[in-house]
Amino acid sequence: MAEAKSDQSGYTRAPQGAAAARANPRAASADGHVHAAGGAPPMEIERYLRERAAIVERALAGVVGEPDVPGGRLFEAMRYSLLAGGKRLRPVLALAACEAVGGRLESATGFACAIEMIHTYSLIHDDLPCMDDDDLRRGRPTNHKVYGEAIATLAGDALLTDAFWILAKSGASSPSVAPAALLATVAELAHAAGSAGMVGGQAIDLLGEGRAMTVEELEYLHRRKTGALFIAAVRGGARLGGASEVQLEALESYARALGLAFQVIDDILDVEASTEQMGKRTGKDVAHGKNTYPGLIGLDKSWELARDLERRAHHALDGFDDRAEPLRALASFAVERRL
Repeated sequence: MAEAKSDQSGYTRAPQGAAAARANPRAASADGHVHAAGGAPPMEIERYLRERAAIVERALAGVVGEPDVPGGRLFEAMRYSLLAGGKRLRPVLALAACEAVGGRLESATGFACAIEMIHTYSLIHDDLPCMDDDDLRRGRPTNHKVYGEAIATLAGDALLTDAFWILAKSGASSPSVAPAALLATVAELAHAAGSAGMVGGQAIDLLGEGRAMTVEELEYLHRRKTGALFIAAVRGGARLGGASEVQLEALESYARALGLAFQVIDDILDVEASTEQMGKRTGKDVAHGKNTYPGLIGLDKSWELARDLERRAHHALDGFDDRAEPLRALASFAVERRL
């Protein structure tokens, strides 16, 4: 029997090969590890997240101007939300996808920053009074509560625009990234963030308030509002790491299932978790008349759906070896999380 072994980063890896992946479906346990069937040591997902998030944090600290320059209030507002912490799940997924296909972290670090900048911009704008009107994000006052609506809006605008500058600059300076791969990644990210993806999904969400949707309509909404950026993160990180078209297709299936599972759990936590646990106001979906999975199919079936999506995400990685172990663990983490 093949032995589990540790790579140079110190993380325990399961036996290599697609057969091992198929033979060992994972499930996260209460200790924060993801255990493989058959006795293989656990993937320390919490540790992995902390260390990969630290890489992202260091890179993000250098992408926004300092506040002691003309217009510094804008930079201060940008940094306030961008450097507010969190699991950094989307950029970590980009890095994990890059490594899963044999790429180097440096090839996707700039892209990971761009993903987080776009995600942060969306949170700033979502929190505005004209949108979801939230006053708490990650346990702190929302951006517009500190800097006012005008500066908060501009901070979001700047993060979105600067994300593409960071991506283009980092990709162009990396000798391992082919120009065609960089161009395709920029195009795909813009598509995922714009009217065909996240922004379009947000519009559907706003227009759907107070009107009951079907489950199919709700899935369509979330595949754009939440799922598009997950897919872009995984595909972009893998492409910059040198992925083949076959690998990109499999990873897209993985990210599609993961993104929807993440949203289902988000809906569940809005019902089950407290404001203190989440670091943001809970129960607001019901208050705003929003369509959610628990509201349409109930909590039990929502949990069943999340588990099924977790299984689909794992199955999509059957053809990958132990380098995709973090992606497998992240799929389980997205369902087991409590924040």
